Amino acid sequence: MYFDAHSDIWTDVTTRRLKGETNVFRDHHLARLRKGGVEGSVFVIWVDPPYDADYAARTRQIMDCAKAEIAETKDFRIVHNYEEMMQAIRDGIFYVFIGVEGMAYIGSDLSKIDEYYDFGARHAILTWNEANDLGAGALSGKDYGLTEVGKKAARKVQDKGMLLDVSHLNEAGFWDVVKLATKPFIASHSNCKVLCDVPRNLTDEQLRAIRDAGGVVGLNAFNLFIDADPAKQTAETLVRHAAHMIDVMGIDHVGCGFDFFEFIDSQETMGSMTSTGSPSTIGLEDCSKIPNLFTRLEKLGLNKEELEKLARGNFQRIVQTCMA
Repeated sequence: MYFDAHSDIWTDVTTRRLKGETNVFRDHHLARLRKGGVEGSVFVIWVDPPYDADYAARTRQIMDCAKAEIAETKDFRIVHNYEEMMQAIRDGIFYVFIGVEGMAYIGSDLSKIDEYYDFGARHAILTWNEANDLGAGALSGKDYGLTEVGKKAARKVQDKGMLLDVSHLNEAGFWDVVKLATKPFIASHSNCKVLCDVPRNLTDEQLRAIRDAGGVVGLNAFNLFIDADPAKQTAETLVRHAAHMIDVMGIDHVGCGFDFFEFIDSQETMGSMTSTGSPSTIGLEDCSKIPNLFTRLEKLGLNKEELEKLARGNFQRIVQTCMA
């Protein structure tokens, strides 16, 4: 079974519920997740363009739609810590941690972190790709990292027992987190820059810093983060990223954060590279194909214990260590 540390399903829930649908998770996602062996995930509150024109309004809209979905479903359970996660596993129900992918909504008002927490969020990324009051994202074009209020926000996130996630920070912001972190932190959905040189991927130095902090990096199935050559945007190439992470950090610091979004009509641009709609990674087109990756990892020589760590054990350890 697999734990996926990054999913945009709340975005699809919001889009469909605003059109009048109900039970979006059951009707559009559960079958694929079951086929892929996914037992739980982090579902993030993410304000995607063009809705970032009114970040606060869209954040409230997503939270309202998520709340309505949670209230009616029996197909997943919101969990807040390790014990609740393990109980959901014993009960055989899909578990969901609420996450936040970009906190521009809070501006410089740190009390709004409490609002996220009270809603159930136990995970936070300070920026998406943009610059906001907290710091600069990976595609912001800014050379500064976290602002002073951003540093306070990062500390508060960890103090409250939420997972601090650096996947969308620029490199300066990453090193600011390294300096201030008091607990392990994660990069939920990033790959290796040495194999695919895009701003959202991590250098070997960054990978080692996450290792030294006791954190975990989640392998990302998004094609643009796997290889610049479309012919090499495959599950086999993602195995190369996994192997490199393991070589640099060790098996205890690699997990899964696939970022599947084939269900979203969206566009993300990385310099001259653009991917629209499906992440289009050959062999990892959606979550039902996750076993394809692990079959290849087994052929790489990973044993059963190592595969279990990568599939879910490492992120479960971080939940147990860091989450209140």
